[in-house]
Amino acid sequence: MRREKGFTLIELLVVIAIIAVLIALLLPAVQSAREAARRAQCINNLKQLGLGAQNYISTYEAMPMQSNYNTSESQDQGFSWSWAVALLPQIEQAALFNSMNFSQGNYGLQITTAGYTQLAALLCPSESIGQRPGYPWGTSSYVGNFGGPGQIMAYSGTIVPPKDLLLNGSIGTVGWGGGAGIVRIASITDGTSNTAVFSEHLIGLGISNELATITPISRNAKRVIFPGTNSSAINTGAAGAMAAAKACMNLPATTLANATASPYLGYNWLLAYPTHVCLMNYMHVAAPNSLQCGNASDISYVQFVGPTGAAAASSNHAGGVNLGMADGSVRFIKNSIDLPTWWALGSRSVGEVVSADAY
Repeated sequence: MRREKGFTLIELLVVIAIIAVLIALLLPAVQSAREAARRAQCINNLKQLGLGAQNYISTYEAMPMQSNYNTSESQDQGFSWSWAVALLPQIEQAALFNSMNFSQGNYGLQITTAGYTQLAALLCPSESIGQRPGYPWGTSSYVGNFGGPGQIMAYSGTIVPPKDLLLNGSIGTVGWGGGAGIVRIASITDGTSNTAVFSEHLIGLGISNELATITPISRNAKRVIFPGTNSSAINTGAAGAMAAAKACMNLPATTLANATASPYLGYNWLLAYPTHVCLMNYMHVAAPNSLQCGNASDISYVQFVGPTGAAAASSNHAGGVNLGMADGSVRFIKNSIDLPTWWALGSRSVGEVVSADAY
């Protein structure tokens, strides 16, 4: 009798099991390759911003400022134009820049042509949130360096506010010693290869009922602002800075997010305000991918993290964040970086010595 050729049930199950094992082995590799490609694109975005900053310096002999106020007094709710607006002509977005009416406010219907535009160069490909937090306003994954801990030296970064602009000296008398004013290449005495200009942060959640329930151990904890438990003030030095950093990195698990300020984290790439760091800036205080924390010593209206708080760089890249330096290079900084080294990379002129193998 002639036997029909074919697979037995056991053979078929073995083949299926082998295929399943191969898929299980290959899938992480595919995902890793995709993240490597996204991280490479993120690095390219930061390099483009760094090149734009260099072009800006060539034109104006200074870094773009964190806050660029209108010539009129009609700006909305006191907000000014961010550093990203100043860089538009330098990153091949001159047409978008020319569409803006700078005599009007930057947060109303008169600026929707630009404000509703989501620039690909300002969005990290690894960002996992598809909905803009301030929809339909465009957002940004990239933030300017406000500086190291305000406890050591306030406004010590490279993308900083003008000195006492528009606030009649209130920043200087009530807060943290005034803005830094113009930052030139000559101002970066710590060295351009050891001083950051841009990094990245995860964008916020926008207005959401979830905000009232987020704690430091929640899935979206890095996308909100916490009130913080530390009150170390300016001129408290490295001890005060370390206290602020550790307090933010080790918040009590029951701490609730600031539901008033958190919706505006990454809300609109046009907006800046001298003492609201989290809008379009970050700080070198707590380690990369730590939480965002306010400080009890901040003046009362600052809920977006002030110059003595901790506005951390953050990303979805495994193990750290990308950091654009003042010389145009981009480095990957691990979450485990030594805190004093991280602070040193954030300051332009404090005088720290950072060796090439320190990060």
